[in-house]
Amino acid sequence: MNIGGLNNIQNPAIEKLASQGGGNAGSAKAGGDDFAQQLMDVLEEVNDSQMKAKQVGEDFMTGRQGVDYHDLMIAMERASVSMNLTMQVRNKLLEAYQEISRMQI
Repeated sequence: MNIGGLNNIQNPAIEKLASQGGGNAGSAKAGGDDFAQQLMDVLEEVNDSQMKAKQVGEDFMTGRQGVDYHDLMIAMERASVSMNLTMQVRNKLLEAYQEISRMQI
């Protein structure tokens, strides 16, 4: 799977996670809280993109001024791509967890 075209997606929460990837190693509790908060931030942004696409769709269907067809399609594609990316990250995390749980000690 080639995901080279996804480099143009700008998500501040994901960029923050990527920039902190090589950061300081703190206690497990502090790191867990930061990761959980960052994960919630990413999920909130995905939800926001879904809600924005829904709102743009409603505005387009009701004929409100300032909403063009291409604006609707862009909002819907952004929401779709962000949801698909989130689902793929979830799937990879589940695969990693399952692989770790299958390891023999």
